[in-house]
Order: sequence, then C-alpha cells, then structure tokens
Amino acid sequence: MIKKHDFVELDYTGRIKEDKIVFDTTLEQTAKDSNIHNPKFKYKPVIICIGEKHLIKGLDDALIGKNQGTYTIEIKAEHAFGKKTPELLKLIPTRLFSKDDIKPFVGLEVNVDGTLGIVRSVSGGRVIVDFNHPLAGRDLIYDVEVKRTVSDPLEKTRALLELMSVPFENIDIVDDKAVITTKTQIPEPAVKGLVDNIKELTKLKSVEFKTEEEVKKELKKEIKEETKQEKQEKKEEKNNN
Repeated sequence: MIKKHDFVELDYTGRIKEDKIVFDTTLEQTAKDSNIHNPKFKYKPVIICIGEKHLIKGLDDALIGKNQGTYTIEIKAEHAFGKKTPELLKLIPTRLFSKDDIKPFVGLEVNVDGTLGIVRSVSGGRVIVDFNHPLAGRDLIYDVEVKRTVSDPLEKTRALLELMSVPFENIDIVDDKAVITTKTQIPEPAVKGLVDNIKELTKLKSVEFKTEEEVKKELKKEIKEETKQEKQEKKEEKNNN
C-alpha cells in the first residue's frame, strides 16, 4: 500500500473531464492519437515521490493507500490547477506590446514580466491578458497505472535529480554514500538544498556533488598514490632479498 514519501513508478494520462481532451500523458501512442505528440519529449513511465508535489495535489493525495494496479481518478479543479481567479485577468495597454513589435490577438500566449498569460480580448488601446493556468477551473480525469514501488536508492536519486531538472553525468552509491558527478559546478546554496532533500527522501547517509574535473583529479591522485605504494613495496621486497 502506497504511503507518503514512497517512490512509485507510474504511467498516466490526464484528460479534461468536460470534453475528454488529453492534455498530458507518459504514453507515446496516446500522445500521437491525441495530436499532442512532442518528438523532443521522451515518453516513458515516471518515478515520483508521493507527497512531494511532483504531481498535482489531487492526484498525489489520491495515490496514497493504493496498490500496484490501474486506476481512474477524478480530480476537482480546486485540487488540480485551481479555480479561475478574476484578479489574474489584467488590463494591459496595447502600446506596451507595440514597443516590442507584438500585435496581440485573442489566444496569443504572451510573456509579461516573466509571467505567461493568454490574450482574452483586444479592444482599442487595451488588451486583457489571462494569467490563470490554462487548466484553471477545469475538473480533470487521470488514468493511472501504478507499475511498482521503487526501493533502489540509485533509482530514487536519479528520479529526484530529473524531477528537479538538475543536469548530472553519473551517480555512484557505495555504502549508502552517493557521489553525483556534474559537468559544471553547482552554486553552493543550491547544492545544500539538493543534498538535504535527497538525503531526507532516499535515507542515504551522505550525498556529495563533484564536477567531472574534480573526479578526474581525485582519480589521478589515487593512481599516483597506488603507483608510489607499489614502488615502495617492490623496493622493500628487493631489500629483503
């Protein structure tokens, strides 16, 4: 039975309840059949940690208490992407778009001060932009297949890094101690947060981030020390003879 902080592997397909339109799926054929296929996206089962907001709240909560198997889960808007908020409908002067050579029209997706919105109306010198999530106010239905519970700390660590979009080259785990290799240095404040999160959820004793360059230097140092030790042993052996 699934409980909070369990790692589970699952496939899912999300549909809008009202019109049954598929808006998200981990299944490639379903994506193709629904005309939402993205050739750049790798369709595969995902590994998530229950209770860590890796899924929308309604789906996350609904999986607690479930076992391996297939489920159809209905989620109310307030537990999905929220209800529509009138305060997120903003009136923006057309001139602000004109200075960036943008001609707003209904349905256009725009970025205003780093926030994405959809143009809902254009009238004279005013544009109404909706900053609600596109699925706000919609009840949803998810078809979910819980494939297995994940216990391997390596799989857990890899899943967390992928979910947090942290680029990495390799993960080595020995005696509950993980070394995560990256191409470039990750800022120290970010590293601390990542380490604390990974340790808490995987129960690893230690987690360390190292760059490829640091790993290479350590390897060279180890080889140098081993060579030195071998020479010393051969010298002692020769003297004893």
